[in-house]
Amino acid sequence: MATLLIRGARVLTLDDPGTEFAEADIAIDGDRIVAVGPNLGGDADRVIEARGLLAMPGLVNAHFHSPGNLMKGQLDGMPLELFMLHEVPPLADTTAGDTGALRLAQVRTQLGAVEMLRRGITAVHDDAYHVPVATEASVDAIMQAYADVGIRATVAIDQPTVVEYDKYPFLKDLLSPAQRTAMEAAPRQTPAELLVLYERFIERWHGAADGRLAAAVSCSAPQRVTPDYLRALSALAQRFDLPFNIHLLETKLQRVLGDEKYGKSLIRYLHDLGVLDEHVMAIHAIWVDEADVALLAGAGCTVAHNPVCNLRLGSGVMPWHLMQAAGVPLCLGTDEMCSDDSTNLWFVAKTAALIHTLSHADNRAWPRAAQVLHAATRGGARALRRGADLGRLAPGCVADLCLVDLDTHAFTPLHDLVRQLVYCEDGSSVRHTIVGGRVVFEDGRVTTVDERALRAEARALAARAAPNHEAEALDAPYREMVRLANARDVGLVRNLLGP
Repeated sequence: MATLLIRGARVLTLDDPGTEFAEADIAIDGDRIVAVGPNLGGDADRVIEARGLLAMPGLVNAHFHSPGNLMKGQLDGMPLELFMLHEVPPLADTTAGDTGALRLAQVRTQLGAVEMLRRGITAVHDDAYHVPVATEASVDAIMQAYADVGIRATVAIDQPTVVEYDKYPFLKDLLSPAQRTAMEAAPRQTPAELLVLYERFIERWHGAADGRLAAAVSCSAPQRVTPDYLRALSALAQRFDLPFNIHLLETKLQRVLGDEKYGKSLIRYLHDLGVLDEHVMAIHAIWVDEADVALLAGAGCTVAHNPVCNLRLGSGVMPWHLMQAAGVPLCLGTDEMCSDDSTNLWFVAKTAALIHTLSHADNRAWPRAAQVLHAATRGGARALRRGADLGRLAPGCVADLCLVDLDTHAFTPLHDLVRQLVYCEDGSSVRHTIVGGRVVFEDGRVTTVDERALRAEARALAARAAPNHEAEALDAPYREMVRLANARDVGLVRNLLGP
């Protein structure tokens, strides 16, 4: 195996004691760090002279949807339920295994991965949906794209199993008979079909590419699938020790849905089904109350915070203080390219550090820069079920790190390294990105693919996307559904509109 020596860097290890070195070396053998410390010396196949650079763990984008990667700037802001209706990713039907459609899936996945590597994001948790249904070919296209680019990727299959109008309150009665019939006729997969696909997915891809690729499971959201599928996914997560992605209480409407459909919050619903455990990554968790937070904490769940997406869609602000006080582990995500419009986790971190200053009068309860940086690194590693060997620089850990140039405006003058990483850095100071001991970004370019050709192909594919005329016809009933939900007093304030 190849060896790599990073020599003379300032080192921020983010280990438990908070070890920092003003100048130190990092010795890497294969995909693992073997030593961190001053003057390590010794021979290596490659040496990176890193004086003036900061070595730190790569960031972990803990929530992402790669099928939206060609959609940045496509839509104005609107509530999630309307946004999902109008969201028209350039997605082709891959059920027939069409090579052009599968190439589109590969290109859009690679495009997002490249953008992340350029910013020092070394790992991504992709909750990938498939249109109209998931297939072996469409799953393979995404996984092969990640394998080729060289990022660390944990990927789930995010597919609903119930008819569209059953995912929402009020909607069925607001639709015309023809609209209901069309929804009932739309393709969707059974739990049995998806579980067969998952077994094959796990067998083929979990641990592939020298361990860089991994599987996760996803129900999308509890209201979007049947109870038996929820339980089966939970069993699969426990059997293989996989993350379980669940979008939870992202909007006020989802709070209302829980009351209307289940007579309880969606988090209580999962708890009562017996599927709320330490494998669960609760995504968003905005419209939660103290009882919900206690359930998340008691079960050992992680919460994925996506503040930029939540602002873009007006969903509200997650109660960071409640989560921290209850001991709920937090990680950070960018969500989709259409609801964040980039993969810039540095901007997500800064937003997280700033927005929660509005939620508590006592500044001692506001997020500290060190907590936010932890969420962007070790918090994400924990969510990926990799907390023991990812997200810190220490012997035995995987060699996922970035080298940040300290001779930039973000660090001039340098007063506090961690604060300036969170409040000042935007990813432009990253000079090298290393994943599993392999240098995948350096000298301003990703080393694994032809970026210029990739961007050109992505532009050409996006230009061929067809408009979604069906969304306009459904806009009125969806808008009325959102209005009815927002008129309901749920006893919580998570936005500037009041309860």
